[in-house]
This record gives sequence, structure tokens and C-alpha cells, in this order.
Amino acid sequence: MAHTDHQTMRRVLRREIAGTIGVLTDDHDFRAMRRYRSFTFDDHTAYLRQLETVLKTRAAQGSHTTLALFDPEDYAAYCADTGLDPDTPASRTRFTAQLAATGPTVPYDGRPLADLLPRLVDEAVRQATWEYATTLLTRLGPCPTCGEDIGRAAFTRASALLVRILDTAPPGERHLVCTVSGPPDTLVAVLHGDQDGPGATRLDEAEALEFTSVLALGLATRSPGGLVIRTTAAGAPDRVHGWRLRAGTLEPLTAAEVFDAYCTDVESGDLIAPESGVDYGAPPDLGDDTPPDHRH
Repeated sequence: MAHTDHQTMRRVLRREIAGTIGVLTDDHDFRAMRRYRSFTFDDHTAYLRQLETVLKTRAAQGSHTTLALFDPEDYAAYCADTGLDPDTPASRTRFTAQLAATGPTVPYDGRPLADLLPRLVDEAVRQATWEYATTLLTRLGPCPTCGEDIGRAAFTRASALLVRILDTAPPGERHLVCTVSGPPDTLVAVLHGDQDGPGATRLDEAEALEFTSVLALGLATRSPGGLVIRTTAAGAPDRVHGWRLRAGTLEPLTAAEVFDAYCTDVESGDLIAPESGVDYGAPPDLGDDTPPDHRH
């Protein structure tokens, strides 16, 4: 009887344990891991199929599982820094545990991996973009004349601009894209929000942080770029308007400029047929936003 009770308690405890699985999302990363003899998988498709079976089994048992993006280069660097042998399952487990705390993750919710893995990759790109933009903002340092932290001031200004853009947008689902061009890379941030009526817009906190950081970088470095918002509401045409980033400020685009931007292929420059049911217009006034001149 006591033995049975112990088995029952262990089964209950297993259901209380949350797990994280590091996933090799593409074939290139999968092949990189095959250099380790302890990594015994030999086919990426079969690996993902077996992983999905494990996830379904855990879900059926009532266990929660989080998926983390396993990057072989980061793993090798982690093992070198910590002195771990990279060719052991225990080292991979320790690295995955760290990913659960610091890396991009998505919860397994029963949907196919084919749907979840792109979300996981998007999370990784968003985190990398935020970290990169934040690093560049930090490197700007204080203004040599007035002493103000340029990056922090730009982030505060970008936050205020984002609030004004959302407050002046019509009710509905909002889709915002901010692009900042300049050496060495072009950064793109996407933000989704929803507002059914008067009140605050519901935003994903991680998306909003990344978006604000990228916008702040464009403002602080006076890099060229742009910001476009598209609003979708039932019973009304989609509304699109935007601004260009120039000399550290947002300049409103005319309706014709927004139309041209949406109806031109970015890579080829060829014209694209305009969408039906879309209203391309000039943006509302955001009020005074005179950029600080830290060059004095």
C-alpha cells in the first residue's frame, strides 16, 4: 500500500514539473550539432517528428513545456565559457535551462510545430533586434555639452511619440512597422495592438520595447527610415498612414507617398497593384516634437 502511494505521489509530482526543450529549428543548425558524437539524431525531419510526439505526450499527461531556440554557436560559446564538455547531454541540458531564463521561448499549446517554430524564430529575431538597438543606444553616451544621456532621452521621446501615434489612430487592430537604415544593418521592428473603443491599446510588452528601442535609435542617430501604421476595423476600409524618419524627427507622409510606398516592390522597385478596401491617407498631427540638438 505504501509503495503504491509513493508511485501515485511521484506521478502527481511529475505533472507539477515544467520543462523546457531546446529546439534546432533549421537543418543548418541540426547539421552543426551532428559533430557531437553524443547527439545521435541523423535526420532533421525525423527529429522534429519525434519531438512533436514527446510534446503531445507531455501535454496529455498534464505537463507544461516551453520551446527554446537552441543555437549551436551560442552553445559552443557557453561551454567554452563555463568549461563544460559540449559533447554530453548534461551540458546541453544546462544550456537549455539557461535559455529558459534568458533566451527566446514560446509555450507549447498543442499546435503543430510547423506553426510554433516560426513564432519561436520571430521571438529570437525580436530579442536580437532589441539587444542590438539597446547596445547602440547605450554606446551613444552622454552629450558632451549638456551631459544628458542621449540614448535614454531618445527612448523617452520615442515612447511619447508611440503613445501619440496610438492615441490618434482610429479604433481597431493596429499594425505598425518601423524601419531604421544605416550602417551596419537595417533594423525592422513590428508592433501589433488592438483597441475596440476608447481606452488603452493592448500591446505585447516585448514587441513594444523592441519597437520603441528601434525608433529611439533612428531618432538619436538621425538615421533615415520610416514608420507606417495600418488600422483594421470591421465594417470600414483599412486605413494606412505614416511618417519618414529624417534628421532625428518624424515627418508626415502625404497620402500619395503612402500609396507609392505600399504599391512598390521593395526589392525590385516594380509597381504593385493597390489593395482594394484600403484608404491611404496623411497622418494626424502629433503635436510639437522638436528634436534636441546634442551637437550644439
